[in-house]
Amino acid sequence: MTKFSDLNLHPKVLKAVEEAGYESPTPIQAGAIPPALEGRDVLGIAQTGTGKTASFTLPMITKLARGRARARMPRSLVLCPTRELAAQVAENFDSYAKHVRLTKALLIGGVSFKEQDMLIDRGVDVLIATPGRLLDHFERGKLLLTGVQIMVVDEADRMLDMGFIPDIERIFSLTPFTRQTLFFSATMAPEIERITNTFLSDPARIEVARQATTSETITQSVIMFKASRKDRESSEKRKLLRDVIESEGEKCRNAIIFCNRKVDVDITAKSMKKYGLDAAPIHGDLEQSQRMKTLESFRDGSLRFLVASDVAARGLDIPNVSHVFNFDVPSHAEDYVHRIGRTGRAGKKGTTIMICTPRDERNLADVERLLKTEIPYQDIPGATKGAAPVAEPVETAKADPKPQDEKKPSRRSRSRTSSASKSSEPAVSDVDAEVKTEKPRSTKTEKPKNDKPQAKEKHADKHSNKGQSVGMGDHLPSFIALSFESRRSG
Repeated sequence: MTKFSDLNLHPKVLKAVEEAGYESPTPIQAGAIPPALEGRDVLGIAQTGTGKTASFTLPMITKLARGRARARMPRSLVLCPTRELAAQVAENFDSYAKHVRLTKALLIGGVSFKEQDMLIDRGVDVLIATPGRLLDHFERGKLLLTGVQIMVVDEADRMLDMGFIPDIERIFSLTPFTRQTLFFSATMAPEIERITNTFLSDPARIEVARQATTSETITQSVIMFKASRKDRESSEKRKLLRDVIESEGEKCRNAIIFCNRKVDVDITAKSMKKYGLDAAPIHGDLEQSQRMKTLESFRDGSLRFLVASDVAARGLDIPNVSHVFNFDVPSHAEDYVHRIGRTGRAGKKGTTIMICTPRDERNLADVERLLKTEIPYQDIPGATKGAAPVAEPVETAKADPKPQDEKKPSRRSRSRTSSASKSSEPAVSDVDAEVKTEKPRSTKTEKPKNDKPQAKEKHADKHSNKGQSVGMGDHLPSFIALSFESRRSG
């Protein structure tokens, strides 16, 4: 088995790694670090939670240990899609470079430009930034990228989803052609493939797992949910989430709940707090200081539930997350891989549960197509718990055997019944059932139903004699006949 000591890292870097409690590198680390130390471009493809951050931080620190940065000209650049991921990379550098004299600056939104300008003016060895804030500093004339020796693009597929690809291409053009590029992603979309072919020179390609695979330590399941009424869907879905959390019991030590929309993040977090669940929201519209405070509370265990948008799905290394709940099926299939990658990290076991409504089934099919496997479904917890007894009419039950199966047969159609819908519908008494199924019909309603078929048959007989002219026949009115008689006699 390969050890960190076999990778030719700087002795002071090895010391920091040992103090962090790591002995053996992960497959992506063992594959990426040697060519990175040789100065080659690296294209790393690995699922989230496999240690990609250390794959570029350790060789960068080793190579930058000698030398000194000049004012406004960083020696290395790390691009991250989100503020949280950039802050996490900065923490990794602080941990692994604590015995090496290297300077660092973090350029992210929500922080004063003045403080960041002061760091850049002193000269930094490592510049960690989001694309937007980096270009802001460049356009203000506070930053030069002509001294960049090593450039890292982390979570490239997330950059693509967030629309940063034009910014990435511009930043590439501002750096020297002789730079070394380390490019990491969990998936390789065609657009990302084009960029790597354009800006990477004969890269060492390290792919430690099939693209868009999930860790084997994660237990996945999906719950098919159908609300009792359309206007009750949101509230019943939140109730279902609370029931699922309750059914997990002590196994659910903490969890991240992912929603597709920011407004649902706020509403879900508020609802959970109302019902006694310690939860807080995190999404892009919140102040950076509040987002960092919420993340820190979740990391240290003082906050049990983190309700998040996809801003928290990529690259965040939050240890010991026992559960991930997908309150919504993600719109982009790749996001599912990154969401559930927040649990089951570093070989630990994790659990993920997703709630799927009928209109989300297309997105669910996209996820399963990406994974090349079906996600097991599970029954709704406590489906009969607390539900009022319902005596459904016999005829009604027979008339609706498959409400949606006629459109597309589904292995999950039998599970499309929510506990919320059962408990929210009023009970039907036996008397009501008899009235609905055995109500006598009056003679008035029977006559038209009996007459209509006869009229149709008679009308059909008239037009069934092909080749014969059908006139007025015996039904010729007398006044017309009289008119013909008078003309003939005259």
